[in-house]
Amino acid sequence: MRDYHVDVIQYRGDYRSFGFEQGKWLKNMPIHSIYTNKEAIKNPRYTVDQAKAIDWIKSLFPQFLEEIKGLAEGLELSFEEAIFHFSGYQQEWVRSGCTILTGDHFLVRNYDFHPKTYEGRFVLYQPKQGYATIGPSQRMVGRADGMNETGLMTGYNFVNRRGAGDGFIPTIITRMILEQCQSNEEAIALLKEVPHRVAFNYVIADRFGNRNVIEATSEAVRVKADTMSTNHFDLLHQSNRYHLADSKRRMDILREKSNPASKQATYELLNNKEKEVYSEKYLQSAGTLHTTIYDRETLEGGIGLGHNRPPVIFSFKEWLKGDNTWVKKIKGKLNTDAHMPYMDGLKQDA
Repeated sequence: MRDYHVDVIQYRGDYRSFGFEQGKWLKNMPIHSIYTNKEAIKNPRYTVDQAKAIDWIKSLFPQFLEEIKGLAEGLELSFEEAIFHFSGYQQEWVRSGCTILTGDHFLVRNYDFHPKTYEGRFVLYQPKQGYATIGPSQRMVGRADGMNETGLMTGYNFVNRRGAGDGFIPTIITRMILEQCQSNEEAIALLKEVPHRVAFNYVIADRFGNRNVIEATSEAVRVKADTMSTNHFDLLHQSNRYHLADSKRRMDILREKSNPASKQATYELLNNKEKEVYSEKYLQSAGTLHTTIYDRETLEGGIGLGHNRPPVIFSFKEWLKGDNTWVKKIKGKLNTDAHMPYMDGLKQDA
């Protein structure tokens, strides 16, 4: 059993300034050298076509280029290095878990991955251009899940690395959705336009009551009306992994126990260990690192760290009015001794 935490980051301002401040923050963190590894550029596990990445970002999310420029300045990197490390274009993705369930006005999500990948940041950001958002970050500039000021909520589930193509990883796509879309219709249009690196489910729910799961690969995008998602496709089944037993087991639990369900009951279904959805398979990159909850009616967002832990809830509605939260750090416990570089520092076998 180990203690861990999430830092609460609040920022209002333009993208370039936000990037610069994030760069300064990262320079003082143990994960700095992981995220800016110069050896990775010399001997890359993935390639980034700089011109193509920039063209796609200009087309789909132009303000994000300004954030990357600011990040480069804050980290004292070249713009080319920052694009390589943070654009989310053609980067690799390791296998992960995750479970998402939506109610009539809320979304609850278990984020399952290896502890060594966690960066422990919950971000409230109000840009000068784009929708304000709340949710946990991933690789600094990406988002693991979240909600925006219009009440649009989203999260993703890994399906398969096989058949990877040129495109963006889900953390950046999630950010594109949250900061540029106000409805499922707009989010679906974006998901059909953006190039996808690997196969993921995207769960979206808007203030109009629409709830969809979008199955996306580098070759196809399919849309279905649904309220829940784990780690397999129903429509693009040819793109599934071979081993789907745990994904289907969790889906069966959701189908059986979630309808109808209150927001509190849904959170407990995903977060309480005895419900058998919360996972402790940390060394298999499938252990639950946080449970997030968003409510489009109240514009509240929250996060719980560890199993059977109530979420810390933020009034995003009040924050949008300029009322900063006093919460700076959220603490929790994980049933693992796995190394977590953002807290423990680096080690050779991390």
